[in-house]
Amino acid sequence: MAQGHGALDPLDRMSEVLFGLIMVLSFTGSISVATAGREEIRLMIVGALGCNFAWGIVDAVMYLLGRLVERSHTLSLLRRIQQAREVQASREAVGEALPSALRATLTLADLDRLAERARTVPEPQAFARLTGADIRGAVAVFLLVFASTFPVVIPFFVFRTVPSFALRVSNGVALAMLYAGGHALGRHEGLRPVPLGLAMMGVGSVLVFITIALGG
Repeated sequence: MAQGHGALDPLDRMSEVLFGLIMVLSFTGSISVATAGREEIRLMIVGALGCNFAWGIVDAVMYLLGRLVERSHTLSLLRRIQQAREVQASREAVGEALPSALRATLTLADLDRLAERARTVPEPQAFARLTGADIRGAVAVFLLVFASTFPVVIPFFVFRTVPSFALRVSNGVALAMLYAGGHALGRHEGLRPVPLGLAMMGVGSVLVFITIALGG
């Protein structure tokens, strides 16, 4: 995942929610509502919550590791630019630091100007460090994964006497969340929101239909 300044962008947020929803659907789809009793449903809910809690922690740790690796790479490139003794070496380092689409639009003179500007930056710190924004981003990752569990399992509490209906409502909530997330992402990224929302919902629909066909 790519977090420019330690904050989650819309694509990151949608990815975390999608991950959490798929994990929950794997649990809600694992029960057969025709034969499941209260104990089976309780175990399913506990399992879904516990799984997303654990994976939320894992994902948050991976987020922090990703930030460290990304920042270490940036510091390494800056040192290469500042320590380059040949023009070609500094150009290559600057080019590596830029997205390919942007790099293709720059001339050699542009790369040289960027390299010269980089040499005016104070010498970078020896090691990459995490910041408060990184910690907040990791907490956001955990909360997104874990919180995505609750809207999908709440129907099993509300309609606990009719588990078959609870399962259908739960699936409907998950699909609605997938559509809403895809729609919002499409609007933010300048894409067609309705098709993207439907595509996200389609992914969830396939999962739901598979689990129903297998006895869910």
